[in-house]
Amino acid sequence: MSSDHCADALGVVVSVSALSKIYPIYERPQDRLLQSIMPRLQRVVGADVKSYHRTFKALDQVSFEVRRGQALGIIGRNGSGKSTLLQMICGTLQPTSGSVQLHGRVAALLELGAGFNPEFTGRENIHMSASVLGMTSAEVAAVYDDIVEFSGIDPVFIEQPVKIYSSGMYVRLAFAVIAHVNADVLIIDEALAVGDAVFVQKCMRFLRAFRERGTLLFVSHDTGSVINFCDSAIWLDRGEMRMHGDAESVSNAYLEYCAQQSYGEAVKIRSIKRSSEAGNGTAKALPADHDVKFALFDNIANSDGWTSDRAEILSSVVTGKDGAVLNVAAGGERVRLTITARANGAIVSPIIGFFVKDRLGQSLFGDNTFSHMQEPLTVSEGQILEAEFVFQLPMLPDGDYSMTVAIAEGDPWVNIQHHWVHDAVMIKVASTKLRYGLVGIPFEAVTMKVV
Repeated sequence: MSSDHCADALGVVVSVSALSKIYPIYERPQDRLLQSIMPRLQRVVGADVKSYHRTFKALDQVSFEVRRGQALGIIGRNGSGKSTLLQMICGTLQPTSGSVQLHGRVAALLELGAGFNPEFTGRENIHMSASVLGMTSAEVAAVYDDIVEFSGIDPVFIEQPVKIYSSGMYVRLAFAVIAHVNADVLIIDEALAVGDAVFVQKCMRFLRAFRERGTLLFVSHDTGSVINFCDSAIWLDRGEMRMHGDAESVSNAYLEYCAQQSYGEAVKIRSIKRSSEAGNGTAKALPADHDVKFALFDNIANSDGWTSDRAEILSSVVTGKDGAVLNVAAGGERVRLTITARANGAIVSPIIGFFVKDRLGQSLFGDNTFSHMQEPLTVSEGQILEAEFVFQLPMLPDGDYSMTVAIAEGDPWVNIQHHWVHDAVMIKVASTKLRYGLVGIPFEAVTMKVV
């Protein structure tokens, strides 16, 4: 294995060539001793060499390359060799044959808590993990407060042994460390599956920003995540690379294979094409399905973002047709989203908007007040603005979603963001039926006024 801090001329950051890992499997404990002694004696006396073990190929002749700025998804069933592959790329496991070439610093989030000493405190593990990843003591000290803030772990717990941490706290701390080591390659192995929705959104925002400059290897059983987040993917099956191509093609082939294993060869997976109504280009609404349950949670007190201090989002409330705050919905209802903001200084042409994101931080739908205002408003210091968005609550697949809200000044092309609030509302969707969500929805009414 070789490593270099500069990508090669072709931009290849990770190069895996004919990588294999073979484990000996012993039926009895004494066979280990026999295997270490008897073959040598048999060669000395000229007898046939006998093996006292059988072999298991965890990985067999896997080859691929990943370039700078690309995200590679790795999918496959449990035991297919995904974690073995990542461990060999990281250097924590030596291959039986083949080679791995890396160009740049690598940071990995593999199995839960890997690299942490359970007896050490959170503070001690931050310093230890960062130093293992190549950071000096001075570099760690410079970003220590940022790591703790990113993790969201209470300072009291940072000074406690990590053996008392929950699985979510482990992931928070581990991800916070790798997010601040200035790595060229990030390797994520399904660890984010145990994180809460707010933290996962924060991680996805970081990963999307990281992709603009670095390279990502992403292992997940969620093929939707792979399709939406990765450029390409490889499918591992019993240690062999069964397919390598664009993320959607590989994921669909894998899903079809898994379905056929359960339901027979007749199962076929096809891409879902969303149709639009002729003439107006709006998405066709699906009928309400009362097996679908939307749970909405006000999270504005715990959200993060940024502000210019010139305006402040005060609240973001979803109400039903009766005007009552909506905490649980069935999907398909007409709802009203009210976003309230305060001007801390004079603002010309304020814009209030929102968008709903999926678990990966991808925008699904949203709107803002600019295109619905006949004339821009002028707001004085201390005045309260109230924006209302009336629309039909779309059908969405099961999962966690969040709503970002913001107030800006200007127009959609040239503006100043005065307050941007991530995860102001958290949305959890649970259903007994498989469904596909709408990319966009028609808005019945959008208004903004000074109150």
